[in-house]
Amino acid sequence: MQIQRIDNQRPAPKAPVTVKVCGNIIEVRHSAHAPPEITIQKLNADKYIDLRTGVVELFQHATSRAEDKASVAQSLRNLRDIINTNLTDPESALWITLTYKSNMRDTQRLYEDFHAFIKRFRRYLKKEGHPPTEYIAAAEPQGRGAWHLHVLLLFPEKAPFIPNAHMAKLWGHGFTKTKSLKGVDNPGLYLTAYLGDMELIEAVMSGTTQGRLGEVEAEDEQSRKEKKAVIKGARLHLYPSGFNLYRCSRGVKRPQVLHMTEGEAQQIIGSAPLTYEKTIAVTDSEGQTLNVINYRQYNRARAEDQAKEATVEQPGEPEAGPTDTGP
Repeated sequence: MQIQRIDNQRPAPKAPVTVKVCGNIIEVRHSAHAPPEITIQKLNADKYIDLRTGVVELFQHATSRAEDKASVAQSLRNLRDIINTNLTDPESALWITLTYKSNMRDTQRLYEDFHAFIKRFRRYLKKEGHPPTEYIAAAEPQGRGAWHLHVLLLFPEKAPFIPNAHMAKLWGHGFTKTKSLKGVDNPGLYLTAYLGDMELIEAVMSGTTQGRLGEVEAEDEQSRKEKKAVIKGARLHLYPSGFNLYRCSRGVKRPQVLHMTEGEAQQIIGSAPLTYEKTIAVTDSEGQTLNVINYRQYNRARAEDQAKEATVEQPGEPEAGPTDTGP
């Protein structure tokens, strides 16, 4: 079986599609043929039943998370969708990094320290009269073996200003940094890049250079914009087997998955611009097409930005009169 990218092929208005709504991000997927019949049912983490024979079998687990990089990548995609579902207004969130002074390598301690921190942080918010918060916390492994945490704090209104000195004291284990997400219209994609990509220098020093070379825009210690070379996906090899790379509080919502026609999907999409599209063909060993899958992504936040720009009066232009319909 081979998978090849081909020219985009859109489904007909009455064709069935799957729509995933993640806040401002809307994903549409169409498969020309029905997916293959499900032949197994998971019983627990170690066993499944073959629905064709009724026989209980054991899963073949990878011996390390590095051998199952696809699983880590899927976890990051799930995290991306959860972030986008819960963060539609960047001003309602804080993105903080929690680090250790020492070369802390204990993953169990990592989340124990985080849970103690979030309890102290919530007490601090209440004491200061700030609104309560939900959180999405993700662990990031370093090439040298150390760990640190990225935490997205979600507020029901504009996020409060919290001095970094207060945040560092609440954390108590090392350096902290708070970043603004203003202007980021796909926060899930932006933030999960931290967890998968690795700066070229770090990758070379740690010997983790598997992946595609790319370039990203980042900020230095003085919050100045700069370009950095990265190895795409290099960090995926550093996650240990069975490790849960992110945690969420109870109030965090999950994406909404809907089944409908292409025409109904377009009603949901509305004026949201298309931001990504690909179509792939699945063929057998003889070159016969087994399936054609079209995937699209739309971003409602960009539609709102375009609308705002359109309403801003340009310098030197006369105001429109009662009968002026504009261009």
